[in-house]
Amino acid sequence: MSDAARVQTGHSGLPSGADARFAILRNCQRIWAIASIHGDAERLAALHAALSERFEPGDKLVYLGNYYGHGNTIIETVDELLRFRRLILAQPPYTHPDDVVFLRGRQEEMWRKMLQLQFAGDCGDILDWMLQRGAAATLEAYGGREEQARAAIAEGLLAVSRWTGQLRQAIRAHPGHNEFMAGFRRAAYTEDGGLLFVNTGLDPVRPLTDQEDGFWWNSQGYADISDAGYDGFAKVVRGFDPVHGGIVETPATLSLDGGAGFEGTLNAVCLTRGGAIVEQLSA
Repeated sequence: MSDAARVQTGHSGLPSGADARFAILRNCQRIWAIASIHGDAERLAALHAALSERFEPGDKLVYLGNYYGHGNTIIETVDELLRFRRLILAQPPYTHPDDVVFLRGRQEEMWRKMLQLQFAGDCGDILDWMLQRGAAATLEAYGGREEQARAAIAEGLLAVSRWTGQLRQAIRAHPGHNEFMAGFRRAAYTEDGGLLFVNTGLDPVRPLTDQEDGFWWNSQGYADISDAGYDGFAKVVRGFDPVHGGIVETPATLSLDGGAGFEGTLNAVCLTRGGAIVEQLSA
């Protein structure tokens, strides 16, 4: 996006189009957003079945993160996400990969750190922290075991590196899963600067490019977004709410998490570029 376009949209610091951390939703009238899934493949498949009947040519689709963690069908969840993406992109006029966007959630961020555990300052403490927050389900899904990780940590960093290498091999054994991980974006926004999509939150006083890990951990910052909005966006949409409060809308925010993976519902909404809800689905 040019500097002139940024001034016209009223944003102080949108990322450039070349910044691969962010997805730009172009030429869209309607955008579907899907809340945190947390390894609940059954609800995801049911939601996809309903969505396939309502999806219109030109619609965009943004998954708001947390595909891994907590639920017990994580492999099946990723397979279903990949299947539905292929289905959508095979239909005209879908010609750009960013017509379907996968954001990185806090579960995906923890899994990334798990796969780099040998670089952590204190491997044992970091492992404990992640396992307590849902990463144990993802570890088990890909054939990893907590006791193996702790044995490797006790042996030393070389053993930890071997252990994470085995996890990577397990991921590659599932077609498309490694590429799925490599394609996560930190956030997505419409090219006119109307809507911003995030996983959990952000710091309302920082520009988009300076959020760092706030996208996954700053839920309080999200709650602090005033009715005046964040940096010129008409609406900030998030997929994960720590209390799984369901679909909650304010003048400047929209939270969707209904508790999928925690015996709650999986929610999706269809939005106009201005942020109005035109359709709503739950499974």
